[in-house]
Amino acid sequence: MDWPEVSKYRCLVSSQGHREEIITDLFTQVRDPQRGLVHGGMIRELLVSFYRTNGNRKPARIIFYRDGVSEGQFNQVLLYEVDAIRKACASLEEGYLPRITFIVVQKRHHTRLFPENHRAQDQTDRSGNILPGTVVDMKICHPSEFDFYLCSHSGIQGTSRPTHYHVLYDENQFSADALQTLTYNLCYTYARCTRSVSIVPPAYYAHLAAFRARHYLDDGISDQGSSSAVGSRLHDPATPVKQLPKVKENIKQFMFYC
Repeated sequence: MDWPEVSKYRCLVSSQGHREEIITDLFTQVRDPQRGLVHGGMIRELLVSFYRTNGNRKPARIIFYRDGVSEGQFNQVLLYEVDAIRKACASLEEGYLPRITFIVVQKRHHTRLFPENHRAQDQTDRSGNILPGTVVDMKICHPSEFDFYLCSHSGIQGTSRPTHYHVLYDENQFSADALQTLTYNLCYTYARCTRSVSIVPPAYYAHLAAFRARHYLDDGISDQGSSSAVGSRLHDPATPVKQLPKVKENIKQFMFYC
């Protein structure tokens, strides 16, 4: 919300069914008998917030860092969510089509990177891990698609796990160096830490928002209760999806989830 500082993010949360990879509330259309077709959704609300915060200016580019997607559902998520972004933009103004870059962030993998010379001081940090900012985009990456491994943080204990970034869609035509540098620099803007973090702050903040929203659905059940009972109740397919309580407008403008 504060380009070019890129340090303030607006948070929206929405509930959906268990194990649904696709974000269902990115863009919605409801037909109202009195007002006709009413547009809504998280993307539209975020674009309106950006417009009001930045002096009635709409974003010319959208860089979407998307976490929580397995490789088997890349195409499904890409087709649905990019289409939802397009529809949300078109609902604001006819002909408004900002350029979109869609990047999947993956941390759950078994790839580890090691320095070629463990004793060389210019190749390792204090813990013996690779230096922050190390990028690998050859040999172990996809032979034809745009992906790379980035270790953006300094390891404290154990072996550092790099983050895998897979670019599924890129209308902004980023070069590999430009997108890798942007991603790495963003890792220094995380509000909770004075150092670089392991994944980009948009994905990190989404984790914080999701964990906070989960407590809104637990009906006051304490952490000392049975986690298996809580999990089975929340993940029961027969249980209807409970809607989250609305966050007040005077709270939304702050990074309350952080």
